[in-house]
Amino acid sequence: RSERNTVTAFIGPSGCGKSTFLRLLNRMNDLISGTRLTGEILIDGENIYARQTEVVELRKKVGMVFQNPDNQMVATIVEEDVAFGPENLGVPPEEIRRRVDDALRAVDMYDYREHAPDKLSGGQKQRAAIASAIASGRSVLFLDEPTSGLDHKHMLEVAEVLREVWDTGISVYVITHDLELIIECCTDVIHFENGTIADQYQMDAEGME
Repeated sequence: RSERNTVTAFIGPSGCGKSTFLRLLNRMNDLISGTRLTGEILIDGENIYARQTEVVELRKKVGMVFQNPDNQMVATIVEEDVAFGPENLGVPPEEIRRRVDDALRAVDMYDYREHAPDKLSGGQKQRAAIASAIASGRSVLFLDEPTSGLDHKHMLEVAEVLREVWDTGISVYVITHDLELIIECCTDVIHFENGTIADQYQMDAEGME
């Protein structure tokens, strides 16, 4: 994790290793047995592949929003879906209520808290999925192509939410082919080619105003 809070874009052609890298960061794919990989992956200063690191503890720090948010929605009401994560982490009911309300307000979805997720637009579903990660208290958020299939209006909604999430102190990492999303909300860009990092650079902060 960077010492400063960021919205970092992973870019590059299909098959270059972006999704694999993201899954390694989240321990959705463990390091492949028999391969000779060097370096460490640190989340909040802890090597997440150290022998003593528990995946359950990592999940308390790291949230994942998939390309299709329908794949991770488990409840029939938005606020119940957002509450699912903290409930499974053993957060007290009063704190869950506060977290859910705060998270839904942060992504401008509070007025939709009693709606059915399947009635939401694509952009609203992405915002609800991001709210779920916020409510669970994650300090790092990964997103895989969050604007894929969205029109320009809904892309801007997601970009605005990512900037707001970044402002709360959460570090955000997003796989994207969407240049406009990068311009709108990203602070850093990492360019992958053939399974390696070919380049990385910071965006001009004035260009994000």
